[in-house]
Amino acid sequence: MTYRLRLLDGLAAAISDKGYRETTVADIVRYARTSKRTFYDQFGTKEDGFLELLRANNAALVEGIQTAVDPEASWTDQIGQAVGAYVDHIASAPAITLSWIRELPALGSRARPLQRAALRELTDLLIELSGSVGFQRAGLPRLTEPMAIILLGGLRELTALIVEDGRDIHDIYGPAVAASTAIMTANSVEQQPR
Repeated sequence: MTYRLRLLDGLAAAISDKGYRETTVADIVRYARTSKRTFYDQFGTKEDGFLELLRANNAALVEGIQTAVDPEASWTDQIGQAVGAYVDHIASAPAITLSWIRELPALGSRARPLQRAALRELTDLLIELSGSVGFQRAGLPRLTEPMAIILLGGLRELTALIVEDGRDIHDIYGPAVAASTAIMTANSVEQQPR
């Protein structure tokens, strides 16, 4: 494992232990079993490491959902598969997800490109999945960008509340499936002319 990956793992461990805001570079290198010099050889600041960790986390989330969903399955099964992959990902590192939702915005303009790129990747993924054979067989139109963003925003806030309250991450599953199903069926109404 490279020093860079060890440091990212160290940052993830420190966030899980103390939260992002309370994490110091000393905490990161202690978990990574490296030196501050090694840290600064890899990252200019703690924020640089945080941005890279979250970028990698989002890529893993997208890949996990893509892998979990069978495009030939019924559309309702695909929703369950996608939500299940999302919940499993969140359950594997709830503190990282919470720091993404609550702490990343505090970085201001440094965070915006990553926030927008992650939203774009997830929005594109939902639109792509909704164009699969399973959705086509049901006669459902492809999800629109505004509807995908609404779905992601609600899911994001529900996730944050459940993690903050210390509830079981799997409590996300039922409401997320219900909301996704409702949005997919409402999506066809949204596309009607006014």
